[in-house]
Amino acid sequence: MSKNPGLTVLAGPTAVGKGTVSTYIRDNYPEVWLSVSATTRAPRPGEVDGTHYFFKSREEFERLIGEGEFLEWAVVHGQNTYGTLKSTVNQAIAEGKSVLLEIDLQGARQVKAALPEANFIFLAPPSWDELVRRLVGRGTESAEEQQRRLETGKVELAAEPEFDHTVINDDVRRAADELVSLMGLTPHPH
Repeated sequence: MSKNPGLTVLAGPTAVGKGTVSTYIRDNYPEVWLSVSATTRAPRPGEVDGTHYFFKSREEFERLIGEGEFLEWAVVHGQNTYGTLKSTVNQAIAEGKSVLLEIDLQGARQVKAALPEANFIFLAPPSWDELVRRLVGRGTESAEEQQRRLETGKVELAAEPEFDHTVINDDVRRAADELVSLMGLTPHPH
């Protein structure tokens, strides 16, 4: 079964730097369409509907879930709901764009169940020690909280075999270029 180059899903453990890599791609690879999530949270100052997020009321979000309009969705921190609308992804693919969806592992699994032909890329840390450094990071969390994060990190790293490719995030630009070439595009000379 050939992979659909139209949709690439980028996931990986917490603190691995998915956001940094996808922002780099958005800023340097205009030919990649970074999927925009729908959310029930209120816009923050400067956020534009349809650019940063599609802002939806809870009622509207519930209706869209009920109608099966989401590729994936999740409640984050027990508060706001986030999700990827099938219609926006399908429209971008139909327009011939290369779509990049940067989500968490749970979301990636939902997409895989719905669209197994998509291209699934796991963003991995250079080493477990480096992930520990990033997870424990600022030292603002309690020992219990740090332990919980490390347990989560272990479980998330174990999901790597579920993906088609692994990209090591040792250097943001290098990782972004490798990701872009796995999407079937040509990395830019720097």
